[in-house]
Amino acid sequence: MTAGTTEAPAALSYEELVSRVLACGYGPDPRTLRITTAFTTHQSVGHPGRRGGYRNEVLSLRLAEAVGSCAVEPGELPDGAVDDCVRADAATLLAHPRPAVRIAALDAYLMHVRPHGPASGARPWPLPAGGSLEKSRARARGVVGLLDVPPGSTVLVVGVVNSLLEALRERGISYLPCDLKGGTTEWGEPVRTGAAAELDGCDAVLASGMTLGNGTFEQLRTHALRHGKPLVMFAQTGSAVLPHFIGSGVTAVSAEPYPFFWLDGGPGTLHRYGGAQ
Repeated sequence: MTAGTTEAPAALSYEELVSRVLACGYGPDPRTLRITTAFTTHQSVGHPGRRGGYRNEVLSLRLAEAVGSCAVEPGELPDGAVDDCVRADAATLLAHPRPAVRIAALDAYLMHVRPHGPASGARPWPLPAGGSLEKSRARARGVVGLLDVPPGSTVLVVGVVNSLLEALRERGISYLPCDLKGGTTEWGEPVRTGAAAELDGCDAVLASGMTLGNGTFEQLRTHALRHGKPLVMFAQTGSAVLPHFIGSGVTAVSAEPYPFFWLDGGPGTLHRYGGAQ
């Protein structure tokens, strides 16, 4: 496999990856595997010592021992969306009209057939037990450590997480914060709302897995591939999906499957693929 993810070559697009799955290129026929549990997780965050806060909503699907996830905008999923998924086979959900369902189903399938771990090319990054802010900062160090850029570089951050910006500041790396929600960072910096307009002004891209769900991932991937820029993904959404693009525009992935760091005060693990060691 390319760049230490799986035996298969890097996927050339999201659509190609889905086609490989449907053709049983990674293991069992997804038509024979059914989702047993579907659920959503709602979260509101206000770290001590931080001015701002944020909300999360995540759709998760369980397939055997695996849980696949896709974040959505709060309130986006209609009542009954989870009911559509229970007992459905994975192949049917890969064609569901809602992108979040399609991505969570693909994530669950790939997590089932290629679970995170050394056999899949992942390097564990332990997260210590602690409060919400302590764990957020620990995760940020693990994510930013995958960026192989020198101090003074400019990184486009797509999906603003203040702990990630803080970690970049500590390394002397400049950043362009971008998020569809807009607003300002913890330090009062304006947050851009369109990543496409900022791509030419950066040396590297650090992007959330949520870009899979909102349809902007392919633009980031193709730009990075065309211009030879590092693209590091931090993924709760699609944590088992994005490692398949390493070598095809994606440089590294910090994969964080459910349950996420913000759900528990105990120790956890990031699964890091590619990038700086």
